[in-house]
Amino acid sequence: MKRISIAERPDWRTTAEREGFDFHTIEGERYWDERHYYLFSEAQVTRDLEAPTRELHQLCLDAVARVVESEALLHQLAIPPAYFDLIRDSWRRREPHLYARFDFAYHGDGPAKMYEINADTPTSLMEAAAFQLVWLDEQIARGELPAAASQFNAIATDLVAAFEAFRGPAPFYFSAMSGSAEDRGTTEFLRRMAGHAGIATRHIDIEDIGLDAAGRFVDLQGRPIERLFKLHAWEHIFHEPFGQHVAASGTQFVEPAWKAILSNKGILPLLWQFNEGHPNLLPAFVDDRPGAAVPKGWVRKPYFSREGANIEIRTPGDETIAEDGPYTDAPYILQAYSPLPRFGDSYTLVGAWVIGDQASGIGIREDDSLITKDSSRFLPHVVID
Repeated sequence: MKRISIAERPDWRTTAEREGFDFHTIEGERYWDERHYYLFSEAQVTRDLEAPTRELHQLCLDAVARVVESEALLHQLAIPPAYFDLIRDSWRRREPHLYARFDFAYHGDGPAKMYEINADTPTSLMEAAAFQLVWLDEQIARGELPAAASQFNAIATDLVAAFEAFRGPAPFYFSAMSGSAEDRGTTEFLRRMAGHAGIATRHIDIEDIGLDAAGRFVDLQGRPIERLFKLHAWEHIFHEPFGQHVAASGTQFVEPAWKAILSNKGILPLLWQFNEGHPNLLPAFVDDRPGAAVPKGWVRKPYFSREGANIEIRTPGDETIAEDGPYTDAPYILQAYSPLPRFGDSYTLVGAWVIGDQASGIGIREDDSLITKDSSRFLPHVVID
């Protein structure tokens, strides 16, 4: 695994906007950064990233099967009791799921260490699935990369295949909160993939979803929403008026309600408890003293933190790195410290995608800090043997 400099395409911004990647720059700073790429060997990808992603995905499904049968574990995950049956029924019906992303610390040798699974509303999808492939094709055409260069990236193809599970005559609605270019870009990309699978789609802002007298969710024209992809986390829905109507609405939700078990960091102590010593897992425990100092060599994370917010690291050498944020109203976990690799001044995180039940590809994020945030840069990767 190497970080290699390369000439950026002079027209990459125009290309990004043509492809619907409007959030390539955030507050004047690069989000997409193609001045470097990460190089992997085929063995590194298949042995150290693809195989663990497949295995960890199965461990997560096994964990869901155990948790749904235990009210004590559902309570431990801070899921409101009013939604226990919704989650159980969702799992027992085997409601289909679409995607998830594992975040790994990987140094190029030895086992990748999983920080967390983003199983409900993971982003960085379009740039991983599509735009880094455009970059690869164009850099090969320009002679900047050899013709044999490839990527671990079947994400878009696997998404089209995964949408086959959602075929039906009714339109498939895709929704996100209004005002976020990234969220709209992600949902529009997913709409295109659904369209390739022959599914009719519509967009609706989450704020515009209504409820009719029969208890059905409806669009602005009063049409029932039979299938809904919502880029809106279940832990929010559980505490909103919207949530109490989900079970009786007749709407098929994507991601399904059973993903609430995997979409908070409370699952990490359970994965460790169920699979202690697994080479790709880090020791993790529920933090029973969240007001105390983080022990040396550990990381404190809230159950429902997003984009690095409210994470506090205390290194074995007693350095503290922390990010502020709004996630202060839920339990915390402690996870063993396993630092990201450093390339120059950048710390590098590998996001490994599961589409349906397939290990489908990776995306790379880097930051000047050990904590990966919403502003962390996205860089492409290449596989060459």
